Amino acid sequence: MKKLADLLFEANFLKKVPRSGFQFLGAGRESVADHSFTTAFIGLVMSRLVPEADSMRLVGMCLVHDLAEARIGDLNYVQKHYVHADEASALADGLAGMVMGAEFRDWMEEFNQGITLEARLANDADQLSLIIELKTLSDIGYSPPAQWIPGVLKRLKTDIARQLAEMILESDHDHWWRKIFIDSNNVTK
Repeated sequence: MKKLADLLFEANFLKKVPRSGFQFLGAGRESVADHSFTTAFIGLVMSRLVPEADSMRLVGMCLVHDLAEARIGDLNYVQKHYVHADEASALADGLAGMVMGAEFRDWMEEFNQGITLEARLANDADQLSLIIELKTLSDIGYSPPAQWIPGVLKRLKTDIARQLAEMILESDHDHWWRKIFIDSNNVTK
């Protein structure tokens, strides 16, 4: 149980690890844990839209895909060009001696290979999470996300993710609450 407690603290530490790509965007911020939650939630939704997908594996991949960043930090694309972090070793060290360690490492390897349906969906959930952040920033007036979005869209691998991305980009980020409380004049006291 001690190793499990350590793992839970390690996963919790992701709340303190900032996503570094926002520095290049010039706006926005998000922790790795924020990103992992959104990615996992998108993965859960996608598992219901694609019923042949194994939802446990899909959501599991979404949750562990950045777990190693508690040890190595979040390296953005520029940093990854110059720095090689041993993500597999960091993950193996964090999961050493745990019953579920092999399964979590397998999910990470499957995610990185991107071959299975679940891995493609998990990778797409990862990209859709970024698209949501970029769209939100765009909606509140920042212009750089418009330059980033086409590149992120090109990384999508599944039709369902492309459909979701299209709807995300067509929607206002605040429509989910504004339609009830602002647009309908249904203001509560």
